[in-house]
Amino acid sequence: MVNRRTLLATPLLLLAGQARAEGWPRVMEDGLGRRVEIAAPPQRIIGIFASNVEMMASLGLVPRIIGIEAYTRFPPEVLNLPKVGGRLGFSAEAIARLTPDLVVMTPARQAAHLLTEPLARLGIPCIVVTHGDMPRIFANIALLGEATGTEQRAAELLTGLPARLDAVAYRLAGRSPVRVFLETASTGRGAFSTPRPDTYTYDILLRAGAVAALPPLPAAGPPQVSGEAILRANPDVYLLAGRPDQAAEVARRPGFDGIAAVRNGRVHAVSRAELLIPGPRAVDGVENLARLLHPEAFAA
Repeated sequence: MVNRRTLLATPLLLLAGQARAEGWPRVMEDGLGRRVEIAAPPQRIIGIFASNVEMMASLGLVPRIIGIEAYTRFPPEVLNLPKVGGRLGFSAEAIARLTPDLVVMTPARQAAHLLTEPLARLGIPCIVVTHGDMPRIFANIALLGEATGTEQRAAELLTGLPARLDAVAYRLAGRSPVRVFLETASTGRGAFSTPRPDTYTYDILLRAGAVAALPPLPAAGPPQVSGEAILRANPDVYLLAGRPDQAAEVARRPGFDGIAAVRNGRVHAVSRAELLIPGPRAVDGVENLARLLHPEAFAA
């Protein structure tokens, strides 16, 4: 059985042993409005959820990451790190055994609900980031740069990434958006998931020169539509976040062969990592999707 006093003392001793760097400790507000104090530049970071690990990797922090959760797949260098949770949830004590000096998470799968208060009692700083649109992703990169002492790298990213979005917007200026349906998942029983407005994935679609063929989904309830709704919407392009063989199955669904996208050969597999993980690769998603939807704008 884990000794609770040991769990409490270990991260505190680790923090106490770090040199007082200039500009530390730092106090910041995370995505939930929580006040978080970090005593010194973190050297042992746990990243919960793929998006947070990807943002920290873009800041050059992979050597400092000591733990991830089970569904993180990128970058390859972190795949063999200890896992601190997965489908069955998360344990504050399992996290504390790794003696982190910072934990970064997102309020998904009840992670924030389960962990923020226990980690605070154990003296382990915890930052919760929330994802909305592309500017929110950039704000999260800035927040993590401040929290880890990598502000210079964050500033470089926050110059280059928005500039790439501006370049896409310049090429698409004056062009009519393409009516699309983006399938992010299927129940196998005639219901298909698609992004709601006010999400980063929906923002990616808009910035890539797309417009949703279906009316916006309501804020409450599962983000799903029926096959009948898709047939009525008759999208000009059908995007499936997944593999090419999965996209090839769309035309074989009952009635889907009448959709304009299927008739015209405009059913495409698109990258889940670029469209469904709110990290720096979302900018790749905008660029690649814009080229797919508007090839003539990138011909030169």
